[in-house]
Amino acid sequence: MKLRITCWISLLGLALAVTLAGPVMAGPQAAAEYREQADSSKDWPRQAVRGAHAMVATDEQLGSQAGVEILKRGGNAVDAAVAVAFALAVVEPSAGNIGGGGFVLVRLADGRATFFDYRETAPARSTRDMYIRPDGKLDEEASVIGYRSIAVPGTVAGLEMALKTYGTMKLADVMAPAIRLAEDGFPVSEKLARGLERERPDLQRFSISRRIFLHDGELFRAGDTFRQPELAATLKRIAKNGAAEFYRGETARMIADDMARLGGLITLEDLANYKPKVREVLRAKYKSEGHEWEVLTSPPPSSGGVAIIEALNMLEDVPLKGWDDVESVHRVAETMRRIFADRAAYLADPDFSSVPVAGLIDPCYAKEVEGTIDPERASSSKIIKAGKPHVCGASADAQSEPRSVISLHDGPHTTHFSVVDAAGNAVASTYTLNDSYGSHATCTAGFLLNDEMDDFTTQPGVPNALFGLMQSEENAIAPSHRPLSSMTPTILLRDGKLSFVTGSPGGPTIISVTLLSVLNWMRLGMDAQAAINAPRFHHQWVPDGIWLEKEFSPALETALNARGHATRRRGHIGLVNAIGIDPQTSERLGAADPRDQGSAVGY
Repeated sequence: MKLRITCWISLLGLALAVTLAGPVMAGPQAAAEYREQADSSKDWPRQAVRGAHAMVATDEQLGSQAGVEILKRGGNAVDAAVAVAFALAVVEPSAGNIGGGGFVLVRLADGRATFFDYRETAPARSTRDMYIRPDGKLDEEASVIGYRSIAVPGTVAGLEMALKTYGTMKLADVMAPAIRLAEDGFPVSEKLARGLERERPDLQRFSISRRIFLHDGELFRAGDTFRQPELAATLKRIAKNGAAEFYRGETARMIADDMARLGGLITLEDLANYKPKVREVLRAKYKSEGHEWEVLTSPPPSSGGVAIIEALNMLEDVPLKGWDDVESVHRVAETMRRIFADRAAYLADPDFSSVPVAGLIDPCYAKEVEGTIDPERASSSKIIKAGKPHVCGASADAQSEPRSVISLHDGPHTTHFSVVDAAGNAVASTYTLNDSYGSHATCTAGFLLNDEMDDFTTQPGVPNALFGLMQSEENAIAPSHRPLSSMTPTILLRDGKLSFVTGSPGGPTIISVTLLSVLNWMRLGMDAQAAINAPRFHHQWVPDGIWLEKEFSPALETALNARGHATRRRGHIGLVNAIGIDPQTSERLGAADPRDQGSAVGY
């Protein structure tokens, strides 16, 4: 692990492995979901966008429009989601990607549900200690900037798998909007212009990045047309020849050549061997306000789905009044403290480690953990440790012994989008480059590449230089391993029918933010936009404190501190783009996050 002064979320993720001290203040933030924003919540939309037939909610209006274009042409939610993902790879270069990876959760109207895992993998030449210098110290830059930080991308393979499994249109058809945006260009928004200027110091270190994204040093201004001919050519090749082009064709050769020339590890063989995976969806059922609810969420290598189900189990019988009520915030924060302790100890790549998922999501275990919460006073993370998960009627086994804590974090610029079509098919998708603009290195083929190697434990077996804590081997670098993730696309059913589609970027805060959106909709009965606008808070066990968005009242903060909590204020936490279903009219309710000008488009 390492501290990146320019990236608050990296510190937040690292904090899972800190000594049990009080909250620390982080350095400047690079990510939209953490930056202080000039806008006021008073100006945020109060009502969701309503659509009688279908809805798409993303970070970018052009991305949402690409999805709706495909829906109007007869495509289903999966067709539209793939179109959105490719379009965001053009218009949202900080996070949208074909050079990264992620997850897609699909729930069809007939009840079938599937989780597609296209997380990046470590190249075959990667090694456990590859970022350790000869003097034994961590090279703090090598895993976050440049070609040695890049893991084998999974996005193109994962999107093709989802499309082939449940889509109805050809890849070339759903990619058409993205190709048009790359070839013809699109107007640069103020948000994009600001982001490129902010990332200039690292982007200008790489000649292709400087030429494409910094306009050869002139910088793009709002209103300029941004054309990406190399990316357009790459997308056309993929549209014609499928994912095989990216992993075994001309694009693969361009990636491998760049790596060989510029010090990266990925080879043609690594690309040819990459495979996305289909995993079983995690499920849990609850009763609330006279309704039967079912939560469909993300299995490992996501750490988020397990944590959210454990939290919902712990809170099932706890009265919640809202986030202006100190008792409600206290109980949820104490729940977060405990699920993050378990998350740090147990989650790992399920293909290479045994993860006690059944025990962690078992209601009996949750009640035991809940019993450690004092309803009046904050616990101390110096005392609260990971538990010993088990299923009802069984005792904990060897798998349930806490391991040393793991660094689990995603970089600051991930993006989440949601899609619901006219038939009731739904997609929740979260994908990432890790850091904002990934490795900042751009392939000759015209797209940015991830810095996902930083999500592994980069210095196992050695006390962390910043916090002096031993790091876990469970997430150590090894060929073909997938780094752990917090990305948590989630879908809710109400009385067996589709009800809510949600998820967020934000590293460890993904779990807190997604959990809060679920509680807002399922437990507190908020309408869709209110569920997204509602103020957010986050507790991740260590450091021992609550992060509060600025919208919380001073009185509530004072009351939390009186209970023993240590509070810190943040600007914005998370960027949820959700879709609810109106139970009376069945209209789709698009609730994009106004914290960074999200866009919901429906019809």
